[in-house]
Amino acid sequence: MVSPPWAEAASHEQYFVLLTGANSGVGLGIGQRIIDEFLTSRSLSSHLILIPTTRSVNKSRDTILSLRAHLQKAANTSKKLRARSGPAYDPQTVISRVHILSVQLDLCSPRSIYQVAEQLVHGQVHDPTGLIDDVQIPRIDAALFNAGIGGWSGINWLGLLRQFLLRGLVQSCTFPSFKIALPAAVLDQRRLLGSSVQKMEREPPELAEVFCANVFGHYLLAHELLPIMARSDPNEPPGRIIWTSSIDAGQDHLSFEDFQARRKKPPYESSKRITDLICLTADLPSVQKVSASYFDSPAVADKPIKPRFYLSHPGIVCTPLFPLNWFLFWAYTFAMYLARWLGSPWHPVEPYLGACATSWLALADQETLDSLRAEHVKWGASTSRLGRAAPKKTEVEGWGWEGKVEDGKTWKEDPTAAIPDMHGRKWNAVDLTEDQRIQFEDDGRKCWTELEKLRTAWELALKKGDAALNQNGH
Repeated sequence: MVSPPWAEAASHEQYFVLLTGANSGVGLGIGQRIIDEFLTSRSLSSHLILIPTTRSVNKSRDTILSLRAHLQKAANTSKKLRARSGPAYDPQTVISRVHILSVQLDLCSPRSIYQVAEQLVHGQVHDPTGLIDDVQIPRIDAALFNAGIGGWSGINWLGLLRQFLLRGLVQSCTFPSFKIALPAAVLDQRRLLGSSVQKMEREPPELAEVFCANVFGHYLLAHELLPIMARSDPNEPPGRIIWTSSIDAGQDHLSFEDFQARRKKPPYESSKRITDLICLTADLPSVQKVSASYFDSPAVADKPIKPRFYLSHPGIVCTPLFPLNWFLFWAYTFAMYLARWLGSPWHPVEPYLGACATSWLALADQETLDSLRAEHVKWGASTSRLGRAAPKKTEVEGWGWEGKVEDGKTWKEDPTAAIPDMHGRKWNAVDLTEDQRIQFEDDGRKCWTELEKLRTAWELALKKGDAALNQNGH
């Protein structure tokens, strides 16, 4: 087997990043920003192995070529890179430290998820451009869950006008209540199950498309990747799983009577509320009683240090995720820039700027994240009027900024209390109460319970169904 081009680097100077939904929009921006910030923050002998996922080989090839073109440009034009290396700077030396491979993943197909996880854990990863030979990866240091679909059909124009008149442009552009959600599409059960259905007494629950693409598919993937994300050595940095949420994912977007948002709630916002709940409650004692079966997989019995969940959102970024014609898209983009110029911190507008929170969580020192209790915060991509991007704590309904019950009175009476940056707060936000905090944790426990039921049902249907078919020679 041919050694990979990073083989001579020490293990701690190899950094393996998996990125879902990387072929366009925020996902491509994350890939570009990861490359830039890795090269300007890590040692000059470190190597980045970036593995973007797409749905097809052609998209993988296009994504790799696009990211390599960005790398080439950065290596030849970046003043920071030249300053770090001194007068002997060679762009090719920088380019040779970044390696981009890809896998093809369909998050709306549990079977595809299991196959890709098997490939990453036990098989080899490919480069469809042919530059790098097939290679087995030893681990994943950071999995960035960005892929998703919107599930909207357009705009309620009367609702837009009403919110604009009542709340103003900035609030309307940040927390829109006028998007029209499509009825949740249900995935074709027979297609998902394939031949496994022949050995099945009872089929697993149906899956709604947006729910599966945005939450459940990633949830399955993270579980299957535990063998290369969990750690046995406590001195080794834990693996990081960084979920992408939305700035607008409130309590009223989720109904446990309609968990997959097939009837009552907007599917996109509902899926992001679930994302917030499972990430921010993952390590709470009451929730761990439910989530233990998820992290205590037999495949990682010798790796007790589980990966950590982190939560980010890109702010408001103008991408084709929302269906608009060219003129409305231009008007939409102008309105978002205007909101930024009026002082909103939540309008990066451009995908590269919207990637800053996710890339920071992926590359920051573990000591920095631990000191900030970063796993208990929803980190958003904030931007100044002039486009300077930085990660910023985001208020979450029922959780506050970091799960602490603090209010204006506390901040006034306790000089040691950390006063949150309320710039960009939603118009109807209220200070966190103890009852809300308890309810949030309870909702998190309910989400984990529902997701675990779905996971075990689909695992039984596909994995054991396929095993039975194989034993019978089918």
